[in-house]
Amino acid sequence: MRFTIAIDGPAAAGKGTISRAVATAFKFQHLDTGLLYRAVGRRVLDGVPAIIAASTLRLRDIARNDLRTPEVSEAASKVAVNKDVRAALVQFQRDFAEREGGAVLDGRDIGTVICPGAEVKLFVTASDTARAHRRWLELRDAGHDVSEAVVLGDVRIRDTRDAERAEAPMVAADDAHVLDTSDMSIDEAVAAAVEIVRARMEKQT
Repeated sequence: MRFTIAIDGPAAAGKGTISRAVATAFKFQHLDTGLLYRAVGRRVLDGVPAIIAASTLRLRDIARNDLRTPEVSEAASKVAVNKDVRAALVQFQRDFAEREGGAVLDGRDIGTVICPGAEVKLFVTASDTARAHRRWLELRDAGHDVSEAVVLGDVRIRDTRDAERAEAPMVAADDAHVLDTSDMSIDEAVAAAVEIVRARMEKQT
């Protein structure tokens, strides 16, 4: 069976956690496409030209344990506006989406560019203050010394860049279910997402 779930949204809205939970619930494979760009950004920081970093990306690059630092996040957002980088990574994502057994992909342009024909599209969002607080807690718990105000500023800058980039801007697909997690617990958000997917699957059968 081929069944694709596209989950988009801004940073720290909860889409990664929701995507992994949905994939587990339905026994689908999961791809965090943001890691592709983080891996490219990491390689750029290491001195590899962006196009070469993207076109030669391997699974081992995505598995690195240093891809979630603020520096890599910033580098990822910058390389993501490069149309040649995005083109180099598109086929990788589309091949993953077409795999047998079902696939969940999360990112910023999955429902609009990568998988416009996905059976389910979700756009997971939250207020910038809620997202900044979540990201700050993650960074604090990981031992990073950064203020919440700085994280909020970074979130707003990245939101603007992602939404206004000429190549595949971050927007909700016209047929996406918008899920605002600002005032939701993670359990509530996951339950809402699972119900949307389950309803679509029941319609298809």
